Amino acid sequence: MSKAYQVVRDFEECVAKYCGSPYAVALESCSAALFLCCKFVNVGELDEVVIPHRTYPSVPSSIINAGGRVGFSNIMWQHDGYYYLGETGIVDSAKRMSKNMYSWFSSSFVCLSFHGKKCLPIGRGGMVLTDSKEAYEWLRWMRFDGRHEESLETDTLVGVGWNMYMAPTQATRGLELMQWIKDDNIMEPDFYPNLSMYEFYKEANR
Repeated sequence: MSKAYQVVRDFEECVAKYCGSPYAVALESCSAALFLCCKFVNVGELDEVVIPHRTYPSVPSSIINAGGRVGFSNIMWQHDGYYYLGETGIVDSAKRMSKNMYSWFSSSFVCLSFHGKKCLPIGRGGMVLTDSKEAYEWLRWMRFDGRHEESLETDTLVGVGWNMYMAPTQATRGLELMQWIKDDNIMEPDFYPNLSMYEFYKEANR
């Protein structure tokens, strides 16, 4: 693996240790993390995935683009900084990042955000925390165009993936900021529109 990408692995290991997660996979954004988790658990097999009607638009988009159906509910989550995506085993924790937080959840997937306004503001990026080795390996392949982290000359492709790898520059910034992160970090509630009022989400469910 190129030395330029070892810093991504180092950042993953640092966040996994801090959050108490067996595995961590870095991606270009939290939206990418949510989408790939939805693909892995095959949300298309569920009747619907219930999420708060007030959240960021990429959440229902990730579910729908992964083949699922969205249901909206008046779930109050803003002061917790996270919520579950229905019964998928996926947690959107874009606004909270805390020491040993993985143990809080009866979940296989906790998605973090490193947007410039989030708990670890590296500018862009996301991460999936998981205890599933199978998911860990699949997520690593699929974020990197369905290939391994090695030269194409020697690589054996795994499948049809996406270009969602975290840039080494972002991982470097993340490692720097992790030196000063507190034990509990939660962002103040933001304004989110009522997504249930938009007909195109309903249309996508048909």
